[in-house]
This record gives sequence, C-alpha cells and structure tokens, in this order.
Amino acid sequence: MELQKLRYFYTIAKFQHMTKAAEYMNIAQPALSQAIKSLEQELGVELFSKKGRNIVLTPYGEYLKTRLDTILPDIDSISTEIDRMKKRVCKTVRLNILAASAFVINTIVEYRQNHPDTVFDFEQSVQKFDCDIVITTNGQNRTVPNPSVKKSVCKERIYVAVPSSSLYAEQQEISLAELRDEEFVMLSSARLFGAICNGFCHDAGFYPKILFESDSPTAVQNIVSTGTGVAFWPEFSWGEPVSSSVSLVPLKSPDCSRDIIVKLYENFPRSEYAEDFYNFLVQKLHDAKK
Repeated sequence: MELQKLRYFYTIAKFQHMTKAAEYMNIAQPALSQAIKSLEQELGVELFSKKGRNIVLTPYGEYLKTRLDTILPDIDSISTEIDRMKKRVCKTVRLNILAASAFVINTIVEYRQNHPDTVFDFEQSVQKFDCDIVITTNGQNRTVPNPSVKKSVCKERIYVAVPSSSLYAEQQEISLAELRDEEFVMLSSARLFGAICNGFCHDAGFYPKILFESDSPTAVQNIVSTGTGVAFWPEFSWGEPVSSSVSLVPLKSPDCSRDIIVKLYENFPRSEYAEDFYNFLVQKLHDAKK
C-alpha cells in the first residue's frame, strides 16, 4: 500500500466528504476518487459507502481509520526524531579510552564547562573501532578500518610512590633495582599499565613482591595513600597523591616511561566537536608535561 493513498483515505475519513477533502489537500477530486478506488481494489473491500450527498465509512473503513489513528502520527514523527538524532550525533564525541582514563575524564569535565551541549560517549574496548578519538599507550596494537586523521604522542614518565617517611622519599631519583626487597601495590597485569610495570621490574632484574594487586587504579592509589607499600605512579594520568604520607620519586633506571597516544579518526558520522576536543585533549596532555 502506498503511504500517499493512505493519507488520502484518512483525510476523506475525517471529512466524510470527497469535495471538502480534495479542497483541503489541494488535489483534483477525480484524482482523489481514483486513488481511493485503487486502494479499495488493492484491499479487496469497499472503504466508503454513499449516504445521501455525503459518504460514510464501511466497517472496513472504520477499522482502517482506527489503525491509521496511531500509525500515521508515528510515521509523521519519524522525520522529527531523525532530525533530533542527527543533532545529537553532531554533538556526541565518541571516545575509546584505553589509557590515562582519569586524566581524560577530568579533561572532559573541563571541556564541557565551555561546551555544555557536548555529549561524550566513551568506553574501554580494544574491539571498538567506530570512535572519533582513541587514547592508547604502548603495546596496544589495533587494526582499524580507517587510518587516523591526526595522531599525537606524549611521553609520560612513571614515578614510584613511596611512604614520605622512608629514606627513598629524600632522594632526587632512585634505581628501580633498589626497590627489589620492597612490597609493591600493583595494578593487575591483566591491565596494560600493570603489564608495563611488570616489564620495568623484569628489566631491573627482579620480580616484584606483591602486597596488593587490583584491576582498579583507584584501589591502588587508595592503598598507597595510606603509606603502605610502594607503587608505580604515572606522571600525570593519576595526578598528585591525595595523601601527604606519599611521595613521588623519579626512577633513573631502567627508563620507566610510556607513550600516551591520541588518535583522531575520520568516521561517519563524526561529531562537530570531535576535532576540537582532540586538540583540547592534546594541549592538556602537553601542558601537563611542563
């Protein structure tokens, strides 16, 4: 059934007068009559019957009008809903945050202060490809359908968090090998940062003694902030320790650092804010290095 024929029928059903319906829709009455006759032939039933100079709905016509009472408004709202979706998509920045999540979230909060209509859709999945921006680090090799339009790499030093009361806290820098007998609070090696830190220990010639291990960066930070154990602490991804009982000390050997890699992709549809936020995030990363 053609939608236009159903609209013709519905208008006639409301007026119950062919001439008035034709005038309302600005269509010639013979053409309107022909459209209704075609619809009746398609359905195999009569939709109207004559009553004097007017027309009335048959039981089939009553049924069709009742169905169209809900169907047509739904159809008419589709264009409005799609337009609303288009506007939302244009304002939605899709992120895949695989590294420096706390830093990125704080940057989002700051960005939205000047762009409150921006919507951020983010997740953490190495399998997600349809993103505007992906934040990764060393060891995350991803094959994506589209090449990145822009790419920025920012090196982040990894410090060691130690109790402020320890002798280590008084040193300008230390070798990781000096900590071989200390108890470590570690991010699980299932997380890439945890695996990177285990690699640092391997390069220093020892396997860390694990006091506490978690999949949660917040849990690691909280344990260390009590002054218990030592932990690897990314320079700006985790920010400053909230507790004065913790000091961050640079590591002089091995080279304990990682790359924070930010890529902007040309996906469709892409948010009107995607490139602007990419530039904002990259600038914040480089500012954090200063």
